[in-house]
Amino acid sequence: MDTSQNVYSKLADNLLAWYAQNRRALPWRDHPDPYAVWISEIMLQQTRVESVRPYFERWMAHFPNLATLAAASKEEVLRLWEGLGYYSRALHLHRAAQIICERYDGQLPHSQSELLQLPGIGPYTAAAIAALAFGQDAIALDGNLKRIFARLFDVDTPLGNAQTEKCLRALTQAHLPHGKAGDYNQALMDLGALVCTPKNPQCERCPLQQGCLALARNTVHLRPVRPLKKRIPHYDVVAAVVMHKQHLLLARRAEDRLLGGLWEFPGGKVRPKEPFEHALQREIREELGAEIEVGAPLGTYRHAFTHFRITLRAYLCRLQANSPLPQALEHTALAWVTPTDCAAYPMGKVDRQIATHLLEEGFPLVSD
Repeated sequence: MDTSQNVYSKLADNLLAWYAQNRRALPWRDHPDPYAVWISEIMLQQTRVESVRPYFERWMAHFPNLATLAAASKEEVLRLWEGLGYYSRALHLHRAAQIICERYDGQLPHSQSELLQLPGIGPYTAAAIAALAFGQDAIALDGNLKRIFARLFDVDTPLGNAQTEKCLRALTQAHLPHGKAGDYNQALMDLGALVCTPKNPQCERCPLQQGCLALARNTVHLRPVRPLKKRIPHYDVVAAVVMHKQHLLLARRAEDRLLGGLWEFPGGKVRPKEPFEHALQREIREELGAEIEVGAPLGTYRHAFTHFRITLRAYLCRLQANSPLPQALEHTALAWVTPTDCAAYPMGKVDRQIATHLLEEGFPLVSD
């Protein structure tokens, strides 16, 4: 089959008819401002729709337009984003909003080439904005679309393979109905979320079942072909709740690091066979130039990131009598706060759990 030309087929007709009857009600759909499309697409990167919905609604209430986002502080942006993960997305949104106000008179650019120049916008997001916000004939080739077309055309090469990606892009483009890219992309997204799901697809409900080669060949459960999974590493991590003069120490992570811009209880990875208390003293010495006494364990916390997992052990600590005060050697700022103050500082999931634990349990703060 020649997929180089648009062959607007019965596939698109059936899909759009199904979408008209079954489309999901999402707060960013049919929004008159392209800004809302942009925000939703960034939030939806590697994040489930149901998780995004409340964050999107809070965001739009707090930052209703580009100008309000551009004028906000990084702390304000990160605090509103807290819990959604992948925090570089929030910092990129903030910087991109400032660039748009400076260079484009506060209006999101229309062309994919200009969109690609903005922080945090890659080929997929540029195509999604072009199609959904501006009605351009573009394909936002996400996981849903890849799965659907791998099944429809029984593609037997693995995802991530250059040949596979080229094939799937050509197939989706070939069936794109001119002038209807917004609905076409969203219809495929909804079909992948509601019917052609990764597990237990409901083929009997699918509007495209008559043309599905994988269904005809009984290979639906084999498509798409997944690349082999790599082993996910695990790390032991320690964190210090340093207490000094009725306050706790927080440190802000550099923006170019994981969880960049967020505040944390300082610490780091444990070396092989290194005692946890020794690791914590070493990390505080390296990061803050201070010497601490490691006290009682506060708690053990587990968390899975995209490419690794951690088990973090937090300890109540205090500065040694002869220690200099901590300095931000590897952080961008330090703050001495009370447990109640922690609510105003944006944090990652584990550090927020520690802060909540401190507040709820009412641990006494030790004066030096």
